Amino acid sequence: MLLTLDIGNTTTSIGVFSETEETTGTSLHANFMSSERTSDEAGLLLENLLASKGVPKDAMDGAILCCVVPSLENIWLRAVEEYFSLSPVVVSDKLDLGIGIDMDFPGEVGADRLANAVGAAGKYGCPVVAVDMGTAINIDVVSAERTYIGGAIAPGLQTSVKTLFSRTAKLPQVALETPPRAIGRNTVNAIQSGIVFGYTGLVDELVKRILAELGTKAPVVATGGHAEVLASHSATIGAVDRRLTLEGLRIIYGRNKTRHGRVK
Repeated sequence: MLLTLDIGNTTTSIGVFSETEETTGTSLHANFMSSERTSDEAGLLLENLLASKGVPKDAMDGAILCCVVPSLENIWLRAVEEYFSLSPVVVSDKLDLGIGIDMDFPGEVGADRLANAVGAAGKYGCPVVAVDMGTAINIDVVSAERTYIGGAIAPGLQTSVKTLFSRTAKLPQVALETPPRAIGRNTVNAIQSGIVFGYTGLVDELVKRILAELGTKAPVVATGGHAEVLASHSATIGAVDRRLTLEGLRIIYGRNKTRHGRVK
C-alpha cells in the first residue's frame, strides 16, 4: 500500500492507495500550525489518523509527499522515516512525471502544482486545466502535447477574508457560504457576495483567457477546500475532484518507485 501526503500551508491531506486505487473511503485531513509541530508529533498524528480509518501502518510499503512549506518538508520526511521505516519520494521537477515541463524556471514550480497537473492529465486527459482553491488559487495548464505550460496564481478565499477582517475592525467574520443574492441586504451577506461571487468571477475570467490562449476546448477540474462552493456558480468548472492532488502523487510514485526504500 502507498502512503501519500500533500503538505500545504494550511492543510495536510493524507491518502492511502493500493497499486491501482485509493483503499480508504476518504482522504484524511489535518490542520496544523507549521511552527508548532515536531517530527514525533507528525508521526503520531499520522499513525492515529490511519488507525482511525482502520489502516495498519505496517501495510505501507511506499510513500510519496509534496510540500510547499520548506520548514515542514524535513519534519514530515523524518516522521515517515522514523514511524513507518520508509524513505518517501519527494515531488520535484527532477522526477519522471509522465508530462513535460515548458517553463522559464521549472525548479520554481510548486510540488502541489505538479501533482495537480499530473493528476488532471492522468484522469481527465489532455489538454486540461486544474484549479486548486486553497491558501492560494492555483490554475495549472497541461497542453494537448502533455506538457505543463504554466498558469495563474491568485490569493485564496481564506487569505483574502483574513486580510479583510484584520484591516476592517467593524466587519464581522463570516462563513464562506453562498448568500441568497448578489445584493447583500446585511453585512454578512454583502461580504459573502463579494467573496463567493467575486472569486467565482475571478476564476472564470482567468480560465476563459487561458482557454482562448490554448485555442481549444479543455476539461476544467477544481480541487481544494473551497472548490464545491465556487464550482456551483462557475461557468467554466466542469468537475470537482477533492483527491486530485493525491491521485497525482499516486501516478508520480508509480513512475518513480525505485527512488524509495525501507529505512535500515
